[in-house]
Amino acid sequence: MILLVEDEESITTPLAEALEREGFETKVARTAAQATDLGLRLRPDLVLLDLMLPDGSGFDVCRALRAASPVPIIILSARGEEADRVVGLELGADDYVVKPFSAREVIARVRAVLRRAATSPQGNGGPIEIGGVRIDPSRRSATRDGRPLELSRKEFDLLTLLMQEAGAVVRRERLIDEVWDVNWFGSTKTLDVHVSGLRKKLGDDATEPRYLHTVRGVGFRFVGADEIR
Repeated sequence: MILLVEDEESITTPLAEALEREGFETKVARTAAQATDLGLRLRPDLVLLDLMLPDGSGFDVCRALRAASPVPIIILSARGEEADRVVGLELGADDYVVKPFSAREVIARVRAVLRRAATSPQGNGGPIEIGGVRIDPSRRSATRDGRPLELSRKEFDLLTLLMQEAGAVVRRERLIDEVWDVNWFGSTKTLDVHVSGLRKKLGDDATEPRYLHTVRGVGFRFVGADEIR
């Protein structure tokens, strides 16, 4: 089930009809309060979320839903500035689509995000622990020095892949392909935003990283167990 959060009838009606033609059950919320209530109560498979709502910001809805579950969220907004995109992605949104858009494009993005959610890295074997950072792919849990890390789904998948390849450089293209999609529509800056979010939550310093290193022009590397101080 898709939760469509949008107050403009000219958008909700044709988009909901297009989604339903493609086999998606659709529920519509027209306010931030209604969106938060339905999102928490109905547990949709994905949320299409407008930012400018009559009673509040879609950013607040995104924050509330992300705190409660890893539900995929695609932001739909007329606000296309980079700062808005960065905020949305840092709050845990999986994609950001700028209005005006076609129903066909939105449906393609919905399918891509759902596909990635269904095939998120699950890991090979048990938990991995390096330098106090512990990740358990099967339980979808991560801690640092015993304290839970509140990671978005994409942050968790990035950390899983990087720690599975600890000590080795993981190319940007592979990270995009495996954590997002080989047919990813968005900017590769999305990867940098999520890496930045991971660093903050790991307490890492980008200029002198302990865990997550940037290999310029190539990709990223999580420190090997034999290197950690």
